[in-house]
Amino acid sequence: MNKTSKFALLSVMLCFFAMGFVDLVGIASNYVKEDLGLNDSTANIFPSLVFFWFLIFSVPTGMLMNKIGRKKTVLLSLIVTVISLFIPLLGESFALMLVAFSLLGIGNALMQTSLNPLVSTVLKGGNLASTLTFGQFIKAIASFLAPYLAMWGATQVIPSFGYNWKVLFVIYFVVGILATLMLGLTHIEEEPITGKPSTFAECFKLLGTPIVLLSFLGIMCHVGIDVGTNTTAPKILMERLGMTLNDAAFATSLYFIFRTIGCLTGSFFLRVMNNRLFFIISVCMMAVSMLLLFTGSEKWELYTAIALVGYGNSNVFSICFAKALTSMPDKQNEVSGLMIMGLFGGTIFPLLMGFMSDAFDQAGAVLVMAVGVLYLFTYIKQLK
Repeated sequence: MNKTSKFALLSVMLCFFAMGFVDLVGIASNYVKEDLGLNDSTANIFPSLVFFWFLIFSVPTGMLMNKIGRKKTVLLSLIVTVISLFIPLLGESFALMLVAFSLLGIGNALMQTSLNPLVSTVLKGGNLASTLTFGQFIKAIASFLAPYLAMWGATQVIPSFGYNWKVLFVIYFVVGILATLMLGLTHIEEEPITGKPSTFAECFKLLGTPIVLLSFLGIMCHVGIDVGTNTTAPKILMERLGMTLNDAAFATSLYFIFRTIGCLTGSFFLRVMNNRLFFIISVCMMAVSMLLLFTGSEKWELYTAIALVGYGNSNVFSICFAKALTSMPDKQNEVSGLMIMGLFGGTIFPLLMGFMSDAFDQAGAVLVMAVGVLYLFTYIKQLK
């Protein structure tokens, strides 16, 4: 790999770090809930709102890539993300946070749809599933740092901020600008789109292909479990162990620590191990986790459960995404848009979990995630 290719890959990996900013919504929604005195159903609107925009923007982004290219689409996504990180610094009203989280979701929908295909452009025939998993490892670093940065801001006096968990937004705002500048300076040669670009209807018609539809549902479940654990794990510790929010916020970091370890080791295992076997092991870990989250009342049980779902869920996205993308190599932009639309699962799951937790405590929220794990067991037969 020459110096230009290495710089391009480094720029793309920093974009994966910026992609991880979306996961701050879990811990941020808990702090907003405390600041504004909200109940679970209302607070869960924030993560649901972030992922709602994947339903609206993912497929149009796939079509936009056909017109302006993958790199320009990623740059647009970074600009929207940077703006979303600045808005919470202007105040802390409910409406202002709704706008900020909406723009964060829109920017991330644009980024997730365009960045994954951009990786295949930079690699030019390399191991896509393994590289996407490594990208998810970089993304997970940003994800698990978010709760620590929020806790640090909430418990330490910071110049010009005092005690304020929102210092998280300042730090990620600066990194977002750096990612934008680096990618803007990177030369990436994209192959021109041949033939007539797909229409909106033709994109959705691809869901008629079984492996595309089943992978789409797999990604919905993966993201639902991801956002669900991110949001609910601290609440479970607060409910069953009597922890404060600042102490319970460690649960979100623990989840992302093990998800990061899973992505890093997964990028190796997916090269040397049968993908189907690795997927089976991952889903079994998630099943054990759901059982412990539902019944556990001891700290070690709950921490073990959070670690297991973090590791188990770390490679599901990459395997489902790569399976769909390689099944239709001539329609990668369109398939990418559809797969990222599956992140809409991050809207459906938290909403259902909010209602279930208000009715049946946090065990009700765990039941919703368990349904997603059951579906992933059915996806195993698609992997050969």
